[in-house]
Amino acid sequence: CEDCGKSLIGECKLHGPLIRAKDRVIPSRARLTLPHYLALRVLELRAGNQQILGVFAKKVIQKRTQFGPYVGQLSTKLTCYDESRLVLQVLKDGGKYFLDTPNEDCGNWMMFVRLARNQEEQTLVAYQHCGEVYFTTVKPIEPHTELKVWYAADYAKFMEASAVFIKEESDVCPLPPVAKEPVDPWICSSCGSTFATFALLESHQCIHKDRV
Repeated sequence: CEDCGKSLIGECKLHGPLIRAKDRVIPSRARLTLPHYLALRVLELRAGNQQILGVFAKKVIQKRTQFGPYVGQLSTKLTCYDESRLVLQVLKDGGKYFLDTPNEDCGNWMMFVRLARNQEEQTLVAYQHCGEVYFTTVKPIEPHTELKVWYAADYAKFMEASAVFIKEESDVCPLPPVAKEPVDPWICSSCGSTFATFALLESHQCIHKDRV
């Protein structure tokens, strides 16, 4: 203690504890790479303070906008699996490798993009080009809409998955089916507006959250 000139184990009983100054928290590499017109939002908080994140548009994103390449560690085994994200592999030097992202400091923002459960909510298509994986928009993305991805047709074959979102295909997605929208309208609890589908209500509620 500089006030009483003593070397103590623990706090000084006479002058009390030191005032601790904490370092500024630095965002992870993945979060720092997020384009300025995209935003990360917490969709769910699980046990252990684990955040389930989604990527949302802050402005209109045009069709055929390309993102990437996806940044991850090449691995022969998948060490980090999340059922809400796409499993990605690439062909390098004649070998097939996983694009693994064990933590946010090893990848870029694309690791937060969740997989699409049906054609209606799909906004991105994933494909391989020159040993890298890219995401490209398949339709204009409106503000407050979540970016969701599925495999392109050729990449789906490479990944041995179903190309469920190709219109001429009749394949059925192996993921759990999504419940059909009810006939009754969805009502916003904040302003009382009604919507035909839950997806429209969900997008509308994002506006309330932004205003708050």
